[in-house]
Amino acid sequence: MHFMRVQEKYYNLLKSGKKTVELRLNDDKRRQIKVGDKIEFTNGSDKNDHFMAEVVALHTAPDFETLCTKCITPRQGGFDAKEELLSVLEEFYTPSAQKKYGVVGIEIKVLSAGYPKGV
Repeated sequence: MHFMRVQEKYYNLLKSGKKTVELRLNDDKRRQIKVGDKIEFTNGSDKNDHFMAEVVALHTAPDFETLCTKCITPRQGGFDAKEELLSVLEEFYTPSAQKKYGVVGIEIKVLSAGYPKGV
């Protein structure tokens, strides 16, 4: 099982199903994730708020521009427009980091929310 902490705004979008793809650098930790794996997501503002999800697909690309053009829609990433999504991603990940690691869109299906932590 994998664990990811997500800022509250994006966590709530994931938990509600309005965002179905979590976007990250494809670093060593993310390369361990496989389709079918479980991820426990935790709200970055409240460690007691968490949910379990299953990885249903992995989308990789050299950078977020390519990923958001060829692999996923902005809505899957929680936004209405590609430009808005890319602007937010640039706040988290520099172009040099994207170039170094590549990027991954982790497509999920929410399995459960609000279960006792560690179950």
